Amino acid sequence: MQIVSALFVENFEMRQAPGPSTRIDLTGAMFSMAAPEPAPVTVTPHLVALIYCPPGESGNGVFEVVFRRGLEEESEQVARNVSPFTVDPGKFTYRLVRGELEFPDYGQIFAHCRVDRGPWHLVPFTLLPPA
Repeated sequence: MQIVSALFVENFEMRQAPGPSTRIDLTGAMFSMAAPEPAPVTVTPHLVALIYCPPGESGNGVFEVVFRRGLEEESEQVARNVSPFTVDPGKFTYRLVRGELEFPDYGQIFAHCRVDRGPWHLVPFTLLPPA
């Protein structure tokens, strides 16, 4: 299985379309946000990942997200989420993770995402001073 896309978003909705086919409406895709109050602060952005299962695979997997203060696997871990999932082979699924991220000061955190023990897919998130 593979991660097709992963983004921080403000809103995520699914709807049916003719076919039958499914549409995913993502709004407010972001890589940064202004802090709601001066640091230190905790923010809870939503991370959505779209995952594809090729035909012939089992369709059972585990989605792991480790929020870190840097790009390397050895970087400080801020939060972690692990969730098993099932998807029909040849189809897509999604995972929605709400990170509870503590920022002692403004800066960047990276969501390290993977399916099973596959390669990491990194998504940056920057906390800016209040607007």
